[in-house]
Amino acid sequence: MAQTIEHHGAQLDFSRDMSYGDYLQLDAILNAQHPLSPDHNEMLFIVQHQTSELWMKLMLHELQAAVANVAQDRLPEAFKMLARVSRIMEQLVHAWDVLATMTPPEYSAIRPYLAKSSGFQSAQYRRIEFMLGNKNPAMLKPHEHRPELLAQVQAAFEAPSLYDEVLRLMARHGIAVPAENLARDWTQPHVASDGVKDAWLTVYRAPQAHWDLYQMGEELVDLEDAFRLWRFRHLTTVERVIGFKRGTGGTGGVSYLRKMLDVVLFPELWTLRTDL
Repeated sequence: MAQTIEHHGAQLDFSRDMSYGDYLQLDAILNAQHPLSPDHNEMLFIVQHQTSELWMKLMLHELQAAVANVAQDRLPEAFKMLARVSRIMEQLVHAWDVLATMTPPEYSAIRPYLAKSSGFQSAQYRRIEFMLGNKNPAMLKPHEHRPELLAQVQAAFEAPSLYDEVLRLMARHGIAVPAENLARDWTQPHVASDGVKDAWLTVYRAPQAHWDLYQMGEELVDLEDAFRLWRFRHLTTVERVIGFKRGTGGTGGVSYLRKMLDVVLFPELWTLRTDL
């Protein structure tokens, strides 16, 4: 029997082979929340982190494609993807606003049920950090218990970061980039250098002559700006909810997150502004 309803004079047929819920796999998604505590507020904690992981899945999808496009000089596509990554980051920033409604007593009621689980074990987040250039071999360890996830994180750790690929792009476009930034040990974080800053200054002092690279620089600044806001809201939310207690996995909590605020992903794009 056809399932139809009338909407503004039109007959809508819902008897197709695939429904909205089928396409989005809503049964699996909406039944993936299994609170371990009897506390009402655990559902907020679970949903906030699950939705953040979904946004990070999309971010990785876009970042990987953006890096590949930069490596192939397909810049219009890369710009679109990087702009989308920045907007995804804004979504993640606002997600903390919801979690911040959880008070310290509410979190304390569910914390024992979290055992040793920790955001440090988010393989997707670690891959994002590595793709953006914040390389740290110690951050491979939290994933050793899952070999298939460790392999994905390791691959991101060993590959050129987005910034590495952008610097190689600049060299291909005739900008003088120091040779040590074009072929190096990609597992090491980028170290700020005057030579790279001079390369960017060449672009920023003549934007019309280097418009694509100029736009790339601003896309990277947009992305890091959004990422800084995400880190700051993470810090303030954790401080608001747990104070200065250590994280569930034994991490430093607020002290570690404060240190992360000092990490600069694309340093020369920020320091060059003083020279313009």
